[in-house]
Amino acid sequence: MSDLDRRAFLAAGSAFGLPAVHSESWIFDPAQPGRTKNTDFAINIEMWRFGKRTRAERIRKVAELGFKFVEFWGRPSEQEIQDLRVACDETGVKITQFTGFGGWGWQGAICNPKAEDRNHTKFVEEVKSSCAVAKALNIPMMTIICGNEVPDVSLEAMHNSVIKGLKRAAPVCEDQNVMMICEPMNTRVDHRGHCFYGSEHPVKICREVDSPMCKLNWDVYHMQIMEGDLCRRLREGWDQVGYVQIADNPGRKEPGTGEIAYWRVYQELKALGYNKPVGVEANPSGPEIEAAIRLAESDNWSD
Repeated sequence: MSDLDRRAFLAAGSAFGLPAVHSESWIFDPAQPGRTKNTDFAINIEMWRFGKRTRAERIRKVAELGFKFVEFWGRPSEQEIQDLRVACDETGVKITQFTGFGGWGWQGAICNPKAEDRNHTKFVEEVKSSCAVAKALNIPMMTIICGNEVPDVSLEAMHNSVIKGLKRAAPVCEDQNVMMICEPMNTRVDHRGHCFYGSEHPVKICREVDSPMCKLNWDVYHMQIMEGDLCRRLREGWDQVGYVQIADNPGRKEPGTGEIAYWRVYQELKALGYNKPVGVEANPSGPEIEAAIRLAESDNWSD
């Protein structure tokens, strides 16, 4: 390990108050920090861009760092699907999830009771199209964005419309075995005016939909901003957690740059039985290799 890598690794450890020591079964490799100690991470290749590269090229760069999973936003074209498939086959990297329905395109999306039939019909068609992409790339989950607040409509009415829309799409996802993961946002910093935030209402909504293929994309960064009490909230809503994403706060950068004791969050996820990769929807604070080293150190914990 070079002096630079060692200093970065030790600095990340001291930021958490943890000793940067390795267990006998795990040896840190500064050339491949993605081979982490406890947790598999899925790098968001919209935020880890590695310069001006295509998504397929970013997958190859992620693999060079030792990571085995990625996630991305939006639906790729037919040609890009082919390129992504080749990159995944070459590297062994798997895609955990993508944004199958953005919900930003028209007012209210599936939360608008004023245009419920039209919007829900369009939503179901979007879900069908996204399921086809998911099957083509062997992606098990897709994120659903529920939409911004509708003027002069109560939050309860918007949430009831979300429930109806999700119930209409759930049979499609059940038939295709692709999970919708609905993402609660934060409305204080990044997504002002969004109708779907925190954990209390989203958990109730998913319980009402009552489908094994409709769960939550539990982004710890958004949850920290909206309500904190991270581990207790996870336990309370655990039956509706389909996927977990992370970024530190403030700044939405990799763990080790902010206030969240992520090693404790990882411990809680393990205790709850979470067995999927954790999505890193975070902007690297510097070169990707340095962000990956800091991410590896956030996962350097023992039971």
